[in-house]
Amino acid sequence: MIAIYIKELSNFFSSLIAYIVIGVFLIFMGLVMWVWPDTAVPYSNFADMSVLFYMAPTIFTFIIPAITMHSFSEERQAGTIELLMTKPVRNWQIVMGKYLANLSLIIFALIPTVIYYYSVYQLGLPKGNIDTGAVIGSYIGLILLASVFVSIGTFSSVLTSNQVVAFVIGTFLCFITHWGFEYTGTLPVFAGNLDVVIQKLGINYHYLSISRGIIDSRDVIYFLSADMIFLLLTYYFLQKNKK
Repeated sequence: MIAIYIKELSNFFSSLIAYIVIGVFLIFMGLVMWVWPDTAVPYSNFADMSVLFYMAPTIFTFIIPAITMHSFSEERQAGTIELLMTKPVRNWQIVMGKYLANLSLIIFALIPTVIYYYSVYQLGLPKGNIDTGAVIGSYIGLILLASVFVSIGTFSSVLTSNQVVAFVIGTFLCFITHWGFEYTGTLPVFAGNLDVVIQKLGINYHYLSISRGIIDSRDVIYFLSADMIFLLLTYYFLQKNKK
């Protein structure tokens, strides 16, 4: 698994993929945080990072499938998937190695945003007037959300040899799991007890819960369970393709 992980990371950083992804994410977040009048911190009355954690899932919906779409699709298209599966490594190690490498790249993209926290901390009146607990909770929530999106993207990649199709499937599933249940729960037909139940099935409900700075074990279990489901599906289809 470690060999697969290192190989995938090396492939990322030996090409332009990693730099483009990290660059696009940081530029977009920088514009949202500091330039666009409707969202920029200097134009608001509050020194906080809520806009970053509100907008990040949206850009992750597109960026993460763009990263993960090559995971298995490229191997199948190039005909190297058979060679990979004949190596002395188990299929679950292949899945986990690719998954962890993709997730690591997203975490690398998030690390520079700590500068935004420092800037907002300095801008507070008085200095340091920022809810650090909520910021830490939001980062944890964002990493957990990214982990699910990565598992979805990895699963989408194992379904097809076409990277564009893998991207479309991944983006669609990320959108549905994050916002689909949220919007469905607001429909009048589900008014009452069912609306909350449906919303709890979606990522956004649990992401917002953790973003308040309170780490609830139920939210963590939800994210880890979602990861496991899509990784098991990835393993299943990889095994199926092997036969």
